[in-house]
Amino acid sequence: MQPDLDGRVALVTGSATGLGRAFLLALADYGADVCVHYNTSDEAAAETADDARERGVEATTASADVTDPADVDALFDRVEAQLGRVDLLVNNVGNFAPSHWADIEWDRWTNVVETNYYGTVLCSKRALGPMREQSWGRIVNVGYASAEKGLVSPKNFPYFAAKNSVLMFTRMLAADTQDDGITVNAVSPYVVENSDEFPDDAPRGRWASYEDLVAPLLFFCGDDADYISGQNVEVDGGWLPETV
Repeated sequence: MQPDLDGRVALVTGSATGLGRAFLLALADYGADVCVHYNTSDEAAAETADDARERGVEATTASADVTDPADVDALFDRVEAQLGRVDLLVNNVGNFAPSHWADIEWDRWTNVVETNYYGTVLCSKRALGPMREQSWGRIVNVGYASAEKGLVSPKNFPYFAAKNSVLMFTRMLAADTQDDGITVNAVSPYVVENSDEFPDDAPRGRWASYEDLVAPLLFFCGDDADYISGQNVEVDGGWLPETV
């Protein structure tokens, strides 16, 4: 099933590089005009926007701190001024702290929670008003496969807590928007090909590729998923965690 996204406008947070870039260009491949969001990677964002334009769509760039409500408002104002609205929101931003919880400095702890969870909440809240007015919208959040599998670990406490919060928020927001023509879902990888930290054993002999994650994203963004909301697709090759 290939989504028809012609005439739609997509905002993917953290889309200058990595997985966010792959998400954004995939949406552009199917006709969506796009905004490349970034925080500091301005040159990479410009290159990604150029790549999107080569696919025949409109593309713009915008810098914002998604943990700052004023910055989030300015981000959406810019997209709406240049592209008209936001139909598709992909909450991809989220920092990581692979250390024992007792060794993580508090500023880093709060940054992980704020970028993964608060950024998702703030961007979703800002997107909902216009989506409700037009009775159509798609929000896709990036989670982590541990949220459904009950993984516990002395490492990554703030990340796991934030991603579990993202999943609960996904389900609560889906219930809150069920009569508004909006769907809210999550795509949750285990380890992705660009990760800085690789565990010892990869399910199926490899880590998730960008393409593995793009597939459920495109499904959630299309009309074929109009009756599917509050769901989480784990893209992890059948990974079953142990305490790590």
